[in-house]
Amino acid sequence: MQTRLEQDDDRLASLVVILPLAVTGFVVAAGCWTLFAVAGVHLRADLALSSLQFGILLAAPMAVSAVLAIPAGLAAQRYGARAVMLTCLVGLAVCMGLLLLVESFYGYLLVAGGLGLAGGFYSAGLQFVVSHCKPRRLGLVLGVFGAGVTGAGFSYYLVPLFHDAFSWQGVPLAYLIVLLLVIALLVMLTGPESREPGADRAWSVGQVIRILQRGRSLPLIAYFGVVAGSFFALALWLPDFLSAQFGLSLDAGARQALWFIIPGALAQVLGGSLADRFGSARVATRSLVLCLLALAVLSYPPMTLFVRGVDEIITVEFALPLMIEGSLIVVLGVAMGSAMGSLQRMVILANRAEAALFAGFLLVSACSVAFVLPVLFGAVNQWLGVRTAMFMILFLLLSSSLLMFARDTRREERRTLLHPGI
Repeated sequence: MQTRLEQDDDRLASLVVILPLAVTGFVVAAGCWTLFAVAGVHLRADLALSSLQFGILLAAPMAVSAVLAIPAGLAAQRYGARAVMLTCLVGLAVCMGLLLLVESFYGYLLVAGGLGLAGGFYSAGLQFVVSHCKPRRLGLVLGVFGAGVTGAGFSYYLVPLFHDAFSWQGVPLAYLIVLLLVIALLVMLTGPESREPGADRAWSVGQVIRILQRGRSLPLIAYFGVVAGSFFALALWLPDFLSAQFGLSLDAGARQALWFIIPGALAQVLGGSLADRFGSARVATRSLVLCLLALAVLSYPPMTLFVRGVDEIITVEFALPLMIEGSLIVVLGVAMGSAMGSLQRMVILANRAEAALFAGFLLVSACSVAFVLPVLFGAVNQWLGVRTAMFMILFLLLSSSLLMFARDTRREERRTLLHPGI
């Protein structure tokens, strides 16, 4: 029988192989997830799409991810995370092939829905890495895995590059090749997982609901969903917003959006590691406060103020220059990523035995918000005519979440420190 030290060494050694593979797979999956954030802008012009249709096209992968998240988590618990990860990657490869053939809006919408398989990969991948790490490293490992969202930035770079060199349809072919490579690496470098006790157990709806209602899991999942969903929705909307707001080309707008996604994704590592040291609640609260400060400034639209002076009317122009707005977007991305990393750790640490299932719950919550927000952004933009209204919406949403999270955290601290009835 192996000693505890030998078991820890084996677990660490397997994590060294498994974590890079899982992160690489999630990077590619996240790139597929946000493919239409830039390619959709080309389609918007080619197919004469309205703002609402464009919002629906962006949101379709998130909607399907929300539907698949819990079934993928349950399947990972029962059949093994590796099998589910491979299935999702193969499905994404099929979608990339189909994307080379479709020509109508509804065809693109169907493929966009198929890209929601990236959400199934997240649920299974999280279970894959959690089963190979110790609790004291959980925040850091989850943050590193979550940083795979940096793959969303690949589309922002590849689509303009291929559009200039060939056509944007070259991007699905590039992703197809990379997906096949990742599938091959996952098959060759990992083996079938050992079955855990109770893995064959069938989960009833009642059991799932009871597990979800355990402790503070439900509100924490909701808070994570608001923050992560806002992050994904903003990542999808930023290329179009920056291009229109500052009169930039699509290529330049996409490159500017990278300064939101990349720092935000990497900040999940920072948030998770800080949460390991200082506690998840403290890190999440301070990160959300920083989000609100950035959103409060970003919410102001360009304005012209006419002041009636003594002899003439004085005109005062108010508009954030691109450099300042870009800096605030970086701050917003880092703050959101840090909050996501700490909240994710908080949920998974409390429900480690059902990590894949709760990864599904987290993804359902995030993707539901990320599905609604782009549609809402498009509708409000079309109705109100103010592009920065999306920052106003996010400010209201995150401020409400912060108030409720702070109240629940304080209530939990009281319950822990004081005896009932005192």
